[in-house]
Formats: sequence, C-alpha cells, structure tokens
Amino acid sequence: MIVVMKANATEEMVQAMVRRVEEMGLKAHVIVGEERTVIAAAGIKRDGHQEVLESCAEVEKVVPIIAAYKVASKETKPEPTVVSTRDLKIGGSHVGVIAGPCSVESEEQILQVAHQVKAAGATGLRGGAFKPRTSPYSFQGMKEDGLKLLALAREETGLAVVTEVMTPNHVDLLCQYADVLQIGARNMQNYHLLQAVGETRLPVLLKRGPSATIEEFLLAAEYILDQGNQQVMLCERGVRTFETHTRFTLPLATVPYLHERTHLPVVIDPSHGTGIASLVPPMCAAAIAAGCDGLILEVHPDPSRAMSDGAQSLTPDAFSETMDLCRKVAAAVGKELG
Repeated sequence: MIVVMKANATEEMVQAMVRRVEEMGLKAHVIVGEERTVIAAAGIKRDGHQEVLESCAEVEKVVPIIAAYKVASKETKPEPTVVSTRDLKIGGSHVGVIAGPCSVESEEQILQVAHQVKAAGATGLRGGAFKPRTSPYSFQGMKEDGLKLLALAREETGLAVVTEVMTPNHVDLLCQYADVLQIGARNMQNYHLLQAVGETRLPVLLKRGPSATIEEFLLAAEYILDQGNQQVMLCERGVRTFETHTRFTLPLATVPYLHERTHLPVVIDPSHGTGIASLVPPMCAAAIAAGCDGLILEVHPDPSRAMSDGAQSLTPDAFSETMDLCRKVAAAVGKELG
C-alpha cells in the first residue's frame, strides 16, 4: 500500500506513521516527493490494514499498489529518480555517460583511457577488477590491484568509478574503492548479492539478465530497494534471441516501457547489446532519442590488444566522435549530455 501523507505532515508525523506501519508487520519505505511524502508499506496485506491507516488524521489517503514491484513502481513515486555521485548524474534532464575498458589491465591503460574519456565528456569510469568470464581459462581481472588503479584514475580525473561486484563477500571491499556498484547480467537474480548491495548506500547499476523478463528485472531491483537503498539504475544490455548477427538483441523499446512503469532511471549498454564496435555509435544516438537516462560504453586505447571484449570496444577517437553525435541528439530531445 501507499500511505500518502497530508501536505502539512511534519517529520515527526512521518516517523510516527513509519512506526505504525512496522507495528503491523509491514516494511516502511519513506519516499519524499516534490509536493508531499508517501510511505510505501510492503509485506503481506491483512484485512483491516488499509482502513486502520486511513483513519489516521495525518494521512490523506491509502492506495493499494497493483504492481508486483512495490517500491520500484511509479505508483509509489511519480517523480523520476535522479541518481548522482561525484559529477555523474543520471536521470531527469541529464544523460550520464560512463565509459572505460571492459577490464582493468594495467596502470598505463586505465589512466590513459580515463583521461581520454574525461576529455570527451564522460563523467563516469567503467572498468572491471573482478571479471565473470564464461571460460575459466579467460582473464579473470586484477582483483584488488585493479580496484586500486581505478581509485588512482579517479584521483587524477575526478571520474566516478563504476565497477562490478560479484559476491556478497566482495561488497565491503568494493565500497572502499567504488562510487557505483554494478550488478552484472549473470548476477541479476543473485538475491543474496542484491540484498547485500541494498544494505549499502552506494548507487547500484543493475544489468538485465539475457533471458529475464521486464517484471523479473524490476523485481530484482525491488530486492535492492527493499533494503533501503533508493539509488538504483536499470541497465538494458541486450537479451538473447534467435538472431546471430549481433552478440545480443538490444531492445530499445525497454526505455519508454520502463519509464511508464517505474521511477528508476534507465541506462543503455550498446557495447554488450551489439558486440560490434561500429554499431555502438548509432545505437547510442537511438537510445538517447528513445529517452534513456544514461549510457555505459566500452572504450580501450587499443581494442585489438584488449584482454576482453575488444571487438565491441571503441577507440578513444571513436568515442569522442560518438559523444559529439550524442550531444546533438540529446539537445534535440531536450536533454543535456554529461
């Protein structure tokens, strides 16, 4: 249920209502909107709950939430959520851009690409320190040494560090280095991991699983939100279909569809979504035209020598050209890039 507080409700009234909701065995999520505060009361609804809450003088109305995903639903929070950390801002009128290599490979590589994507207009730096690979014989990442190099790149450029967390045991470690915790597609339904990042207050970039439905995607986000972390970004990175001309099929209809149903910002990953570097720039432009709130791209100083995902990585020059294209499209749809 959504408990809509009256416009003149004080903070004390809100906290008293939170206690009342929790006494009923429900979990209370306070959401402060532009005009008033609402409390999402999630849990097993029993007869009489709605009537009891409606009888409180400080409550304007109580509305049942129809969607399975309660806190992520636009019914709970009509205003779009804007996620920001350092200079990275995703949501509202801003299209945030996160760029960098698939994997951190060396100090020279990550510092070079960090300075190059910053100069082109990116405000976030992606880079994997722990890499989940299909083959156990593939490069698995530099682990904590890679995290230290990402932190060094942030110190030199000011870019917000976005890197993947793979297990609940790694959460505390990554929180020492990262600005945004990324949940990879393979871990979208790793519920213990989702709860662990939900207990932090770092922004979370949640990638859609390659075979997940939109409802499953939103319910995965709900696990994070349910722990109290409101800074969640949904990332469409392509789904598996019968097509083989691209690595995955990148469904850009996801963007407006999610905007109709959730207040969470939507990020597009055209690098994984296509797997082909030449297709990345036009898909970036198309994603912005469709209304996305952010982009996450793979950029490598020398893609032919990349230790992972070289075929889908842009060169720094190609990334700069892509940013020029995206600025024009963003301006045409009334948004600001970066």
